[in-house]
Formats: sequence, C-alpha cells, structure tokens
Amino acid sequence: MNQESRATVEMIAPTVEEAVEKGLRELGVTRDMIEYEVLDEGSKGLFGLGNRQARVRLTMITKAESSPAPPAKAEAPSIPATVPAAPAYADEDDEEDFGSDGELDMDNIQAIAKATVSELLEKMSIHRTRITTSPLPINDENDRPGVLVEVNGDDLSILIGKQAETLNALQYITRLIVGKEIGRGINLIVDVEGYRSRREQSLRQLARRMATQAVKTGRKQMLEPMPANERRIIHIELRDNDQVETSSVGEEPRRKVTIIPL
Repeated sequence: MNQESRATVEMIAPTVEEAVEKGLRELGVTRDMIEYEVLDEGSKGLFGLGNRQARVRLTMITKAESSPAPPAKAEAPSIPATVPAAPAYADEDDEEDFGSDGELDMDNIQAIAKATVSELLEKMSIHRTRITTSPLPINDENDRPGVLVEVNGDDLSILIGKQAETLNALQYITRLIVGKEIGRGINLIVDVEGYRSRREQSLRQLARRMATQAVKTGRKQMLEPMPANERRIIHIELRDNDQVETSSVGEEPRRKVTIIPL
C-alpha cells in the first residue's frame, strides 16, 4: 500500500462492482483516484439462500499518482416495481451514478422536484409548508449538478426524525420519483429548516477538531457512528490534511470514521 494514501474504506455489497461504486461515492472520488482490493467475492448461495455479500477495500491515492478520468456516462435509474422503505443510510450508498454528459433542463427538474415533495407532504398530512428549490452549490471538484429542495414551516421536526431517518426516506423516494420522471438519475438533496447545512457545518468543525486532537496526542480518534453521507463529509474535509488519514470501519448501522495521525 502506498504510504501517501489518504483514506481507506471497506464496503459490502451484493457484487464487487457495486461495493467499489459505493466506496467511490463515500470517498467522493472517481475510480482513477483509488486502488482497491477484493477481500471477499461473495456468493449467491443455493436457490437464493445463504447469500454472502462481496467485500472490498478502497484506498485513495495521491493526486500526483492519479490522472483525471472522463466523466461517467449517465444511466437512467433503476426503479423497483415496489418502492422499498429507505434505510437511514441510503443517502449516499443508494445514490445513482450521475454523469455530466447531456444537457439537463434544470428549471424543469426543479419544478418536478418541488411538485413531488409537495405531493408527498400532502400524503403525509403535513400542510402549511414553504417549498423552494435551487441549484446545488458545487463545492468540490467531484460534485455534480443537482437540485436542492428546501422545506420550511412551523415545527417540522417530525419530517427530520431520529438521526434524520424520516428526512433521508423523503429524499430517497423523491429521487426515485424525479429520476423516473426525467428518465435518468439526478443529484437531489431535500433539506428541512436548514437541518442538513447546520449538520454539515457541525461535522466539518468536528473533523478539524478531532484531527487536531489526533495529531496532538499521536493517537487515532474514532468518531460516533454516522450514515454514509455524513462520513463522506468527514473524509472530504480531511483528505487534504497531510497530517492525518481517515478510514471507515465497522458494519452498518454502527459504521464510523477513524482519524489516524501520520
């Protein structure tokens, strides 16, 4: 393993390829920026019984060792016949592969997203809300164009839920519906009363504080269990810090980020 690697994650999925794609989304990088090792190819079992999922380990390589790769071709999302209940950790792991080729009518997509969220809230008997949409800000070289749907109102904590489980489910279903409507995957975030932006700022501050602690004590720091989208924030915040590296360890829903001093 290259000593200059920045972050390492282990991912589990039905196939090796799916596990690699999940790892790329968690790290927020493209395939040319990582190397991976297959720890377990998995197996389908007999008559669908005793399935064992594939496990891979992805390691980020330095920018000097990597070269930009062409953007992945966008594919229409695979919509299940029955929409499953969205797990609390679906934000990143179940995100579609968003390509940058082909123009998107973002005004139309914003209108569809707003109408979709409005209808879902009506079905949940949640009224008197203000729904606005805007383009997602691009803060990172790996970010893709997308839509931010913001919901505001009086005491909408019920829409967030414990560890944002309700909010993540609302976002997951909205992505499926909008993706089916436009015929392709779309990077779409649903926020309620600024919860996600406040949480992101809190996580970035936590990442910097714990990195400082790791360097000061010379000991690795293990953070609390987090969903994939929150772990990605930690990885991105610290990936250019040459004093530490990050690694995701454990199994869902107790998977957590470890910050390791170099």
